[in-house]
Amino acid sequence: MNTPLRTFADWLAPCPLVAILRGVKPSEVVEVAVALRDEGFRIIEVPLNSPDPLASIALLSGRFADSLLIGAGTVLQPDPAAQVADAGCRLVVMPHADTAVIRAAREAGMLAVPGFATPTEAFAALQAGADGLKLFPAEAFAPNALKAMRAVLPRDVPILPVGSVAPAGLQPWWQAGASGFGLGSALYRAGDSAKTVAMNARAFMTAVAALTR
Repeated sequence: MNTPLRTFADWLAPCPLVAILRGVKPSEVVEVAVALRDEGFRIIEVPLNSPDPLASIALLSGRFADSLLIGAGTVLQPDPAAQVADAGCRLVVMPHADTAVIRAAREAGMLAVPGFATPTEAFAALQAGADGLKLFPAEAFAPNALKAMRAVLPRDVPILPVGSVAPAGLQPWWQAGASGFGLGSALYRAGDSAKTVAMNARAFMTAVAALTR
């Protein structure tokens, strides 16, 4: 069993961005992670619908255990929780608010960040032990929707819009109460070189530096 030494909010504090490496291969994942780390990223998610995701998670967990929070994404059922934990994973991210998956992740000693679209889903997820919330798909919402939900959700719960997030679009979400952002194809597309990822990461870090409440 893994025991997270820091909260999800702790990991977000130095950099409020989560790198989602959908489609990454084990042969390239370390080089891409190095590029992200060097640009300031601290959280990397390998979706389970990527090629050989457990191998990628194991490689990252072994190489960056002290410097990066390595997560498994697109976790749809409770069963994979034990497998990803054995690979060294410390974070489970899901597109939905399945309380059984949340509980399985927490029981395995991992942090859990489920997706949600309504206050009902958000409160159910938090009751089940969620460490943060993923507003998904963000492109289906306006920042004002997050602002309205923020008014009733606990202020200390990290909430991250995920889906079609680009550097130019961070500020409205930030002002609405976002704690961070999950970054997909605007940061990494399957087959991208580490150099390309570093360039994309730099654009996001520049946008983060300009954020104001």
